Amino acid sequence: MSIKFGTSGLRGLSVDLDGPPTTVHTVAFVRHLRQAGFAAPGDEVFVARDFRQSSPAIAARAMAAIAAAGLKPVDCGALPTPALALLGLRHRRASLMITGSHIPADRNGIKFYRPDGEIDKVDEAAITVIAQAAELPPAESEPAPGDRSGEARALFLDRNRALLPEGVLAGLRVGVYEHSTVARDMLGDILSHFGADCVPLGRSETFIPVDTEAVSSETIAKLKRWAAEHRLDAIVSADGDGDRPLVADEGGTPLRGDLLGLVAADFLGAKVIATPVTSNSGIEAAGNYRVMRTRVGSPYVIAAMAEAVAKGEGAVMGFEANGGTLTATPFAVHGGTLAPLPTRDCFLPILAALYRAVSRGKPLSALASGYALPVAASDRIENYVQERSAALMAMLRSSPEALAAFLAPVGLPAETSDIDGLRITLEDRSIIHLRPSGNAPEMRCYVEARDEAAAQELLAKGLALLSGWVAG
Repeated sequence: MSIKFGTSGLRGLSVDLDGPPTTVHTVAFVRHLRQAGFAAPGDEVFVARDFRQSSPAIAARAMAAIAAAGLKPVDCGALPTPALALLGLRHRRASLMITGSHIPADRNGIKFYRPDGEIDKVDEAAITVIAQAAELPPAESEPAPGDRSGEARALFLDRNRALLPEGVLAGLRVGVYEHSTVARDMLGDILSHFGADCVPLGRSETFIPVDTEAVSSETIAKLKRWAAEHRLDAIVSADGDGDRPLVADEGGTPLRGDLLGLVAADFLGAKVIATPVTSNSGIEAAGNYRVMRTRVGSPYVIAAMAEAVAKGEGAVMGFEANGGTLTATPFAVHGGTLAPLPTRDCFLPILAALYRAVSRGKPLSALASGYALPVAASDRIENYVQERSAALMAMLRSSPEALAAFLAPVGLPAETSDIDGLRITLEDRSIIHLRPSGNAPEMRCYVEARDEAAAQELLAKGLALLSGWVAG
């Protein structure tokens, strides 16, 4: 797998990133910051990481490259991505997060932040050009990075403690699936602060990839077993770097990420929502707000939010189908003001969902069903090499006849959207969306149908079509 920018940051094999590619791209990032006026010689750059085995070594390489390029690396330790982003915004400093998010442990990545937030696609292109022409800097002695990990944690905890009334979750028994997410301890701290009775579950010192957009059957089985065994009202968790939420109801059934984002939008009183085309098609009719559909990836959601802010459209936020929630404007929360944090965050949607359920006196399952969204499901096929997925998508786009022939086992195409992958509305109004992952060698399949059984059947058929396709 080559080193390249995906839907969110630079991604590649761990063995490659623990080498020259990290040095070259970090130096290119610093040079871009200086050329664009975002940093001056000697400025601090914050660096944090997830719990992958490869992350400390890659972080050390990045910090050495920052020092060699003339800026000052600051070690923030193992930290959720939104906590690092908040620290960078507070001090107006650039930052790097070493994480592969939810992808397998043999891969990793780097997320880059300017002093004003995530880099965009223009920045990615500039960094790539500089990296292609960059030479490795001369060997440097080990940098002596500062340490802002305590400050970053305190700042992020304070932000989340201000979201809800004190003690509002008292009486809730909440499981925290800790696995290897870097958010695990802070999730427990925050929930306990609001009075929840927290039950730690499944802590692991070995990295476990958890994809909140396509929760595995093995994970769902664990959640259901824990929910019954511990008599839980909810189970919460996150992906590896803590920017995508996982919330399961009292029966252990995960709530879809786009539903969690929708709950957060209602909690905040949003007027404009930016969300990718992969999010549920029922969002537009679910509330009194304008919905902006984007391609998949936080840079596209952030660009749409910025467009709405520039037009003065009021309270603007966004979320992805994985549940990661972003805020572009200030929001009033329980007598205070929540400052913008335009990067994915798992804490806000988790707290919003628990609070909405408690305040309405409903279990999470009833809160979810009350939105009456079309039934949606999604999954992925791993180890689907990118050459294969590119050839498949080219074939499907080659003609309406080619697309119809491929989809014949599931239905007749009626409408097609090509915003990101191919999203096909079938004649029975069900939806199947085929999209190569931008982060890993995977093919993703998203479906919507009239009921759960129909959605699962369509998903199974879609995955079978993807698995069985061979380039001619």
